[in-house]
Amino acid sequence: MLIRRNIIILSAVMSLLTSCRYFQAEEPPLQTSVRDTTVSTNKEPVHIFGIPCDSYTLTTWHIKRNEFLSEILLERGVPMQEIDQIIRNSDSVFDVRKIRYGNHYTLMCDTDSVARVRYLVYEHDPALSYIFSFNDSINITPYRKEIRKVIRYSSGIIETSLWESMMAAGMPPDLPGDLSEMFAWTVDFFGLQRGDSYKVFYEELFIDDKSLGTGKIYGAQFTWAGKTITAIPFIQDSTESYFDIEGNSLRKAFLKAPLRFSRISSRFSSSRLHPILRIRRPHFGVDYAAPVGTPVEAIGDGRVIFAGTENGSGRMVKIVHNSVYTTAYLHLSGFGKGVYPGAMVKQGDIIGFVGSSGLSTGPHLDFRFYKNGSPVDPLTVEAPPVEPVSEENKMRFEKNKLLVVSMLATF
Repeated sequence: MLIRRNIIILSAVMSLLTSCRYFQAEEPPLQTSVRDTTVSTNKEPVHIFGIPCDSYTLTTWHIKRNEFLSEILLERGVPMQEIDQIIRNSDSVFDVRKIRYGNHYTLMCDTDSVARVRYLVYEHDPALSYIFSFNDSINITPYRKEIRKVIRYSSGIIETSLWESMMAAGMPPDLPGDLSEMFAWTVDFFGLQRGDSYKVFYEELFIDDKSLGTGKIYGAQFTWAGKTITAIPFIQDSTESYFDIEGNSLRKAFLKAPLRFSRISSRFSSSRLHPILRIRRPHFGVDYAAPVGTPVEAIGDGRVIFAGTENGSGRMVKIVHNSVYTTAYLHLSGFGKGVYPGAMVKQGDIIGFVGSSGLSTGPHLDFRFYKNGSPVDPLTVEAPPVEPVSEENKMRFEKNKLLVVSMLATF
């Protein structure tokens, strides 16, 4: 059964939230707005993008492919001299060459027969617009809409996958990815089983009534293979990261898998019937079935020692991580940007894309892991964690831990 509850935070919990530096709310923007494209007949002035618009005619359009700001304004009768001036004035505020195809803009024009353009408001993204003014002064100003934050609690039990569980519960589409990234070093998301469960305490961001997705995650728990892992956010050395109950970082030297979402199609084996050669021989890797073009990530920091084509392995990238560990990524359709022998890569960098090159019956990634030069099963490797909470930060961490654990235990 899936559970999703939108919660009203009790005053006691709110006092805890506001007493902890991590949970302090950001200062709200100075301006707010109401999305509308009609002129109200009410006596009180209507403000759209902060502009009193009762005396203007409003029309909303979208940027056409290969359309420029100068074209839009010329078609509406704005003199070239004013267009040139507004473009020059916008240099330090917004590069008008970066207007995006499909984005909306609103024209505010006089209501008389001339219908002179007074304002053009370009909506760059849900939170940020740019107001081009053609009044006494010709200028451009940014306008930020108020982002509303709603604190939510969600929990669920896995039936098929984390994604399906959360989507069925109506959670923000980016939350499964956020959780999988948070627990990527400690939970094998390709090995989830029915009955595994999760809890998460987070904020959802809104502009007007439109959800922007997940904001801060205040804490989370994941129960996988009978073991419960708690993620506690904490700032150390000016960097925010997640730690477990003992103060160990959830981030490990290696990711659990080189792909975000896929399925295991073949496991590590000392004797596997080769699907093409039809002979039994060792398969010293794990195959992840995924569509062609799926990004493949480096599971840890390291140096590329091979990026090319090698017989049945097809296109392959090999990375040495330290004096002990090396990983290989086979059957790629292509390589990531800047991936070549000698290149340094960071954990999570895209080093290639799933393909079917070499001896392969279909698109998949053959992922191999070597310890001291010998192949080992990637699914059994226990990666060492990065730096834990330092001694001087232990007291501050304990306060954060008490707050997070208390909140998660409440529901």
